[in-house]
Amino acid sequence: MNKYFKNVSLVFVFSLFIPAICLAENFKVTRVYDGDTINVVKDGKEIKVRLAGIDAPETSKKTQAKQPFSGLATRFLAELVLNQKVEIKTYGIDRYDNTLGVVYIDGKNINLKMIRVGLAEVAKGGLPEDFNLKPYQWEEADAKKNGRGIWALKDKYVPPREWREMQRQ
Repeated sequence: MNKYFKNVSLVFVFSLFIPAICLAENFKVTRVYDGDTINVVKDGKEIKVRLAGIDAPETSKKTQAKQPFSGLATRFLAELVLNQKVEIKTYGIDRYDNTLGVVYIDGKNINLKMIRVGLAEVAKGGLPEDFNLKPYQWEEADAKKNGRGIWALKDKYVPPREWREMQRQ
């Protein structure tokens, strides 16, 4: 009886780590718009995906300036995912009708990697209630502490949310 309980407990604990992969669907990345937005295709259907939980430096628009590290963030994300098969765990639709999702390659969380290398920060809003930001916050704290990417700018760093607001004015 005790051995049975131990096996059931192990299966239960293991199952806690599976849902993110099981709920994901496979896609091919066809375009990288910036450091936190990609285009994917599956069965001929194209979907624009906003990487959930992160906010990368803003790329330039015709009338706006480019934020520092935006080009590097875009290139880095492209190197990771462009023309690759990815799994995406979706979290609904954002206010711009993009699919919110966490992108995985071979089980590795690409959204989290963007934070880890200092090319994105933790998103400040627009996330579903069930989204776990803790791993993102831990990686951001480590990237800040070690001055990686955007965090090398120290007090000159402007969060993307503030950058967008300054560009609107």
